[in-house]
Amino acid sequence: MNDMSLMNLQAEKTWVGAAAIEALAAGLRGRVLEASDSSYDEARAIWNAMIDRRPALIVQCAGAADVVNAVRFASDNKLLVSVRGGGHNIAGNAVCDGGMMIDLSPMKSVRVDVAAKRAWVEPGATLADVDKETQAFSLVVPTGINSTTGIAGLTLGGGFGWITRKYGLTIDNLVSVDVVTANGELVRASAKENSDLFWALRGGGGNFGIVTAFEFRLHELRPQVLSGLVVHPFADAQAVLQQYRQALETAPDELTCWVVMRQAPLLPFLPQEWHGKEILILVICWCGDIAEGEKATQRLRSIGNPIADVVAPHPFAGWQQAFDPLLTPGARNYWKSHDFISLSDPTIGILIDAISKLPGPECEIFIAHLGGAVGRVAAGATAFPQRSSHFVMNVHARWREPAMDTACIGWARQLFDAAAPHSAGTVYINFMPEDEVDRVEAAYGGNYKRLEEIKRQYDPQNLFRMNQNVRPAGERRAM
Repeated sequence: MNDMSLMNLQAEKTWVGAAAIEALAAGLRGRVLEASDSSYDEARAIWNAMIDRRPALIVQCAGAADVVNAVRFASDNKLLVSVRGGGHNIAGNAVCDGGMMIDLSPMKSVRVDVAAKRAWVEPGATLADVDKETQAFSLVVPTGINSTTGIAGLTLGGGFGWITRKYGLTIDNLVSVDVVTANGELVRASAKENSDLFWALRGGGGNFGIVTAFEFRLHELRPQVLSGLVVHPFADAQAVLQQYRQALETAPDELTCWVVMRQAPLLPFLPQEWHGKEILILVICWCGDIAEGEKATQRLRSIGNPIADVVAPHPFAGWQQAFDPLLTPGARNYWKSHDFISLSDPTIGILIDAISKLPGPECEIFIAHLGGAVGRVAAGATAFPQRSSHFVMNVHARWREPAMDTACIGWARQLFDAAAPHSAGTVYINFMPEDEVDRVEAAYGGNYKRLEEIKRQYDPQNLFRMNQNVRPAGERRAM
């Protein structure tokens, strides 16, 4: 290796000697990549194809000791650092330009203790990796809805999906973490050890260190859930959404139903004449007894005159992968999101109007319904504060050609602006694109000041800034 120019924390170039880089590489079980290496382009590629950044160095870590060495190297040289887990985050913060990327993707171990109902998970694991191990023993930790998502980023931002109403957010089931802090120390954080750090990591994103192991509480879940789609003509959207809203008022915790609005993909169970036409889909998952679920889902399934109803028992691990084909890597993606306390008639009208203006066949809006166990945790119990927001809207613009950037991004922003007056004012940080740095404080509401203080304690130079950044208390806003 030669001497290298890397981006530092002052957004300036700094030279790092070849001997120092070689010493870093020699101390790793993993490896160091630079632009000339054959694996470099694959290592820097992430889910959102809009992100095309080139780190000067990529450190691929094989274990916690590698993470410690990488963080110490970055801290000593005051380098711009990004951290990659699954590489699925919409903002693309896993990759930096000119600095050093710490790549955790080789760290994929998942270990289950059946008797204790605990799982220990490394940060490179995906949701599919976790599900395969836990469901082998009819156990589960609540996570997200796309199996290629990384467990680390999902958890640190909060984490919600099909069984969240029953078992809480992913962070509500986090028992402890091993985390490398900005000074290169590996510490344990839990309710009893470094409890302030543990509070911040449950929703505060990657601001406070690099987690090298997550300990999760597991729940019993039989291998099959009652799940599937009920597809409606979009012409019926207003009535369907109003009845959907009413049906959820008495929904038990075991029942989750989300809404997806888009042009119909080539689904085999849809008549061909509906392919490419606007539809509204009720996406249902019941995680209790199947016979009870047939009764509990009946009100939702009896709404309107659906085109298709394919709700049936499915293996839970398979259901977790049901939307993967619509979310494959390689497309350009831009998201805008709001939390809502309720799904009001004016909001419904705004959503319907937006679907009439879809800029492309892969663009969609989904509405997640939370509540249940999520709402029974105090807003200040974890860094994640949105405990009273029952609905989360994600405006998902997705397309292939750069020439469509302006139309697709503009559509998402227009809908976001129109819905803002009806929103709760908060937002799920995992849904925030890179241009929303001005929303971070609002996202955390009353928890933000405490996060600033914890950031100052654990990362006073803001080494971990490639994220939805919480600045250290007292830091000048220009940094």
